[in-house]
Amino acid sequence: MEWIKGMFGTKKPIIAMCHLQAMPGDPGYNEEKGMDYVIEMARHDLKALQDGGVDAVMFSNEFSLPYLTQVKTVTTAAMANVIGELKSEIKIPYGVNVLWDPIASIDLAAATGALFIREIMSGVYASDFGLWNTNPGAVARHKAEVNRKDVKLFFNIVPEAAKYLADRDITEIAKTTVFNHHPDALCVSGMTAGAETDSQILCKVKNTVPDTAVFCNTGCRLENIEKQLTYADGAVVGTTFKEDGKFENCVDESRVKEFMDKVKRIR
Repeated sequence: MEWIKGMFGTKKPIIAMCHLQAMPGDPGYNEEKGMDYVIEMARHDLKALQDGGVDAVMFSNEFSLPYLTQVKTVTTAAMANVIGELKSEIKIPYGVNVLWDPIASIDLAAATGALFIREIMSGVYASDFGLWNTNPGAVARHKAEVNRKDVKLFFNIVPEAAKYLADRDITEIAKTTVFNHHPDALCVSGMTAGAETDSQILCKVKNTVPDTAVFCNTGCRLENIEKQLTYADGAVVGTTFKEDGKFENCVDESRVKEFMDKVKRIR
């Protein structure tokens, strides 16, 4: 997995989430503050994450709740606007995640130069968002169609707020996902954003597909990151970087720095 060090400049990278505020078309969008507010909030969080020392950043429409599995065009356009406004300030590798739509995520990566996407790209689930189906063949072909074959695909194989429709063991899912879809990385999650990922599941997945990158996708905190990185090839971190460790808050640079100082000692 030399590509990890090549892309992120380190082994076991920490990819920090830059959660975008609700945007036009979202139920929680603040029309009075408008897109200028969305951009400024993203700018604040990006600066705090970069100054705190994270290895990469991933922009997502985290506050677009409740999510769509096929997003409206306005969401992708608004996210491209935010990233475009901030692009000159981005100093580290970055990816994108348009929840929960892999096609839109690839489109956004193509438009903004993002190096990777994370999404639900395979499987069928019973979820809080209804019956959730995927089309991994279409995703792979769309990546080629927009001339971004270089974009790395992070497959979330334990979707938040969802369960595989068939009764399949996680190791079986990992094995067949790698065989059928050739993901660049697998992401293993807890129940929701900020919920701790089961380290034993991480271990089982990594042992099943040792030649594929496996990332801990949720719930990494100061007190568990050493254990999680024992098994995982990296981590995606969001909530723990927020003020008071609360999902809805802004990023707190001091929390980022404390976390990354520990990660650097571990590495």
